[in-house]
Amino acid sequence: METKNIMIVGVGGQGTLLASKLLGRLLLDKGFDVKVSEVHGMSQRGGSVVTYVRWGEKVYSPIIDKGQADVILSFELLEAARYTEYLRSGGTIITNTQQINPMPVITGAAAYPGNLAEKMREAGLRVDALDALALAGEAGSSKAVNIVLMGRLSKWFDFTEAEWLEAIEQSVPPKFLEMNKKAFRLGRQAD
Repeated sequence: METKNIMIVGVGGQGTLLASKLLGRLLLDKGFDVKVSEVHGMSQRGGSVVTYVRWGEKVYSPIIDKGQADVILSFELLEAARYTEYLRSGGTIITNTQQINPMPVITGAAAYPGNLAEKMREAGLRVDALDALALAGEAGSSKAVNIVLMGRLSKWFDFTEAEWLEAIEQSVPPKFLEMNKKAFRLGRQAD
């Protein structure tokens, strides 16, 4: 089996690290060699956070180079656009449509780019965009965006829903388990 690559990108505090750990746990449980590498920007100040998840029969490096990502899972729209050069030909961007203003937009030095999902599609990229924030709210907490996106990502894998839910059970505190299971199902079933 050739090595597969997922980049998980977002803004500090969105739960990208939990998502990568959950995915890594699932892949390890399925018998794959897995490498996870976390790249922190100014995560405590709302900056970019990038995690690489690579798996296969044998994985030698945790780093994903430009043009190698099979999937970019993005927690924020501008972050999806920022990392498109890492997507391989025929790869997929799964993105939350949420927009979080970076510092240049907050200070008025720049404007948040409009129609990013459409622009990425016009550039020939396969984009699966959903309002994960609204679905997380429907599940019970805006902090469940990461699990909504894991539900959406699960549609691109051959693993069963039960296998994903078991990984969630092993990754989140029991008091948040039912809400996270609901968030996962909402992401998985969203149109």
